[in-house]
Amino acid sequence: MSLSTSPKAICQRYQIKPLRRRGQNFLINEGIIKKILQAADLNKNDNVLEIGPGLGILTKELAKEVKEVVAIEIDRQLVRVLENELRDFKNIKVVQEDIRNIKLSDYGLKKYKIVANLPFNITGLVFKQFLTGLIKPEMIVVMLQKEVGERIIAQPPRMSKLSIMIQFYGQPKIISNIKKDNFWPKPKVDSVILKIKPFSFPIYQDEDIFFQIVRAGFLSPRKYLLNNLEKGAIINKEKGKKVFEEISLDKKIRAQELSVEDWIKLVKKVKEKE
Repeated sequence: MSLSTSPKAICQRYQIKPLRRRGQNFLINEGIIKKILQAADLNKNDNVLEIGPGLGILTKELAKEVKEVVAIEIDRQLVRVLENELRDFKNIKVVQEDIRNIKLSDYGLKKYKIVANLPFNITGLVFKQFLTGLIKPEMIVVMLQKEVGERIIAQPPRMSKLSIMIQFYGQPKIISNIKKDNFWPKPKVDSVILKIKPFSFPIYQDEDIFFQIVRAGFLSPRKYLLNNLEKGAIINKEKGKKVFEEISLDKKIRAQELSVEDWIKLVKKVKEKE
């Protein structure tokens, strides 16, 4: 990365400052960009949705590898930078919009991958929006906060609503740990490159019921799951004890101790008892 194309130099050239409230921490290590590209397994037929392209440093490298990049940026100042810095690339479409308002059909994205240095403040929203949407990505490769990445790949007894949601829709894997020194401005925490391969088909058809029961199970994470399910009006304690016995769950188990497979067994059995 030359001095003239570094994030600090670009910001100075356009007289702008990164906004901490929007999670604007820009990569300054080309080696990490290469790791992201490699993890995404890109080819010339791919369409990529990039969320929060920032100054366009990753965007340029994506454009060299794929058919088209649709770069969604909410910050008007950064859109001005992107339109100028990326003007020589005919396969990049810069869109000023909040990612939560995007309709994929407006950009012809029927088959696509998400590749992004994801702003920390929208991580959960992005995963929910695209993993539960009608047009799911073929793959997601994102840079995000290390703590969040570790929560996503967690296994019992450290499960959370986030890890269950991600693992219900796909297979997550941490590709690499990234030190905070690789960003400018330097964030307070380290990051990871996270790769998610969404499942082709739902692992359980009734998603609404599944997550209704999961949410009830986590009402009070320190309490026993059985008590939470009763409190959440899912099943009374007597029926619940029978359900737990039939699927070999300890009556004193807590929500974070169940795998996604355990939750599916539980949901099926609860529905049988209705």
